[in-house]
Amino acid sequence: MRFSSHLVAFLLLAFPPSVLAQADAQTASLAKTLKQGPVVAHRVQAARLLGESDDPEAMSPLCAGLADESPEVRAAAASALEKLAEPGAVVCLEARKEEQDPQVQAARTSALKALRALQARPARLYVMLAPLKDTTGTLSPELVKLIEARLRRALFQRGAALAPEKETEAQARDVLRKRKLPGYRLVPEVRPGSSGGLKLVVLCLRYPGKQLLGSVEVQGTEGEPGELLAALVPQVIADSASAYKWR
Repeated sequence: MRFSSHLVAFLLLAFPPSVLAQADAQTASLAKTLKQGPVVAHRVQAARLLGESDDPEAMSPLCAGLADESPEVRAAAASALEKLAEPGAVVCLEARKEEQDPQVQAARTSALKALRALQARPARLYVMLAPLKDTTGTLSPELVKLIEARLRRALFQRGAALAPEKETEAQARDVLRKRKLPGYRLVPEVRPGSSGGLKLVVLCLRYPGKQLLGSVEVQGTEGEPGELLAALVPQVIADSASAYKWR
């Protein structure tokens, strides 16, 4: 059985710039502004944009922004971490217990509450995510790593608990039995698009085991590889959730 989404043709028009940000370039630029920008308003704006970027790599500069000399920037960084919704940010937010500014403390408290709720949310499925395979041979190792992080983020947002990389079949069965979750193995691949551009394909198998359930693919033809894949990742996970009825 094969599921295919409709062609994603005009990505720059269909998605806001924050979604299409080339994280290796735009996130780095925003992170530099947040760290070194001489104007407080510019650092505040950089924090806000990082929070809206949907880029897992934005968490690190935002955590660093919690130590900015300006309370406005610190508050913006805390609010941006809440917006970014990376549960790992709980660690850096908790480390700022000595924060004295009321505005910053309120933003920090709000972010901690939201992120702890995400951490406590019960999982709906259990996923072993295989390494991303680049059949085009054109993606940099850094971009491959980033796309894998985006896939993990999109899966988490769909309620997935991710299996550890070297988990044995016996360990997986034990987890599934105890947590009463369905198990899936997802194998993502980047392929050349049929009309140019790129195609992101996800093969779905039972986990543990190797029974192939099907595949989902999405394609984009406008934009640089980083832009295309940033938009295609949430689409392919959303289509997978629909195809395999992840509830």
